[in-house]
Amino acid sequence: MPLLRHAGSCAKAGWLCAALMAGCASASKQTPVAMLPPSPPAARLAETLQPASSSTNHGSPRARSPEFTVVNFEEPAAGVDSSAGDGEELFSGQAELALPALVSAIQQRNQSLQAVLAAWGAAVERFPQVVALEDPTLQTMFAPASFSSSTIQSSYILGIAQKLPWSGKRELRGQVAQWQAIAASLDYDEAQLRLAETARLAYYEFYYVHRQLEINDAGLAAVQSFRDTANSKFIASQVTQQDVLQADVELAQLEQRRVEIDQARQVAIARINTLLHREPQLHLPPPPVQIEISGALPDVDALRAIAVEKRPDLAAMGARLGAEQNELSLMYKDYYPDFELMGKYDTFWTDPAQRAQVAMNLNIPLNQNRRQAAVREATFRVNKMQAEYNQQLDTVRSEVQVAGARLSASRRTLDLYINKLLPATQANVAAATSGYEAGTVDFLRLIQAQREFIELNDKYQMAIVEYLRNRAELDRVVGAAW
Repeated sequence: MPLLRHAGSCAKAGWLCAALMAGCASASKQTPVAMLPPSPPAARLAETLQPASSSTNHGSPRARSPEFTVVNFEEPAAGVDSSAGDGEELFSGQAELALPALVSAIQQRNQSLQAVLAAWGAAVERFPQVVALEDPTLQTMFAPASFSSSTIQSSYILGIAQKLPWSGKRELRGQVAQWQAIAASLDYDEAQLRLAETARLAYYEFYYVHRQLEINDAGLAAVQSFRDTANSKFIASQVTQQDVLQADVELAQLEQRRVEIDQARQVAIARINTLLHREPQLHLPPPPVQIEISGALPDVDALRAIAVEKRPDLAAMGARLGAEQNELSLMYKDYYPDFELMGKYDTFWTDPAQRAQVAMNLNIPLNQNRRQAAVREATFRVNKMQAEYNQQLDTVRSEVQVAGARLSASRRTLDLYINKLLPATQANVAAATSGYEAGTVDFLRLIQAQREFIELNDKYQMAIVEYLRNRAELDRVVGAAW
């Protein structure tokens, strides 16, 4: 009879557990939450993901791993130079500094990019941690006096327990970690884009100061020639000494301008060397004498569509939106209990049939207010991330439009210098030189013509650099070279 009562109690306990679980499931279905916003376009994300089967609403992404060598704290791994060298050997034997080689070297050596790469590697390592089961628990208990007693059997308990989360929880945690790793990999792509733009801007500044030096040297040579002519005419009593003195003043101003340009050159060299992670004073080969400007202007409407597909920062926000959506699914899973399976051998029982035992523990998720608040919080985070994604989408389109307009304007300005301003200025200097030698033009007009020639040549080089800068900006906001 006691055995029958015991069996009946177990049956009642089983029905009670089933009823509690059914109540938790019904509570999760009845929780009012906002509808999930649509996911972002996945075309760009597909470039970052390896093929994976979809087992939940948001798929099961696989994050690509960064390509770097793991280094421990004891000693560097083979083939890894933690200091990256001083970089003195870079560009050795090169007659001029090529832009592609500079960008490649900066991307290999720049420490800010290495930091983003390390953050990506750390994000990848989150996945095996969040999907792993908790360590099993070993349970032991001994009755020390029983081992020395001749009348009582030796008594001890040996057991082991393993916690098991509800089906799907580990998978959702893994998907959150994978989406975060994908976002980190896209952050690395974005950092590469921005670093490439920074390298190009530094290179164009380096190119510009060298062109300024050439213009200044040409101006010095021209004004020195004018001074020789004025001095010859002064000796011949054809002009006053003021012409010679005016030429000396002009030469002094050009020499002072050369000091400023040389300072700007040293700053440009230091900027590039800093990006290369080497000493700022190290030598760099000169840039090319001329950078070709060719090709038609791009179709901005087409570039806007390309930017939506290619921009890594936009895709990173889409990946983080996927992580938040899986977090929301995980909050729904919290309405279901987790289990703990146990097995033990208990010699405190005198009947050998009762010594081997198995058990199962589970939490009873009765606190509905906490779980409903967690679901609402996760829903708000999803809505926030969706709104930020939409805002960034508008920003990307606007950036492409603005960068395209700037590039178009700088190209028209460049054409204006080439086709009208420079030829007119050159003709003006030639006419003033001939007129001064013939005595029909005074020296001040000759110097003024030369000043305009130097100034317009400097502005022309600035127009070239401005066009190249706008081109670099457009490449970056599009997310790829067009």
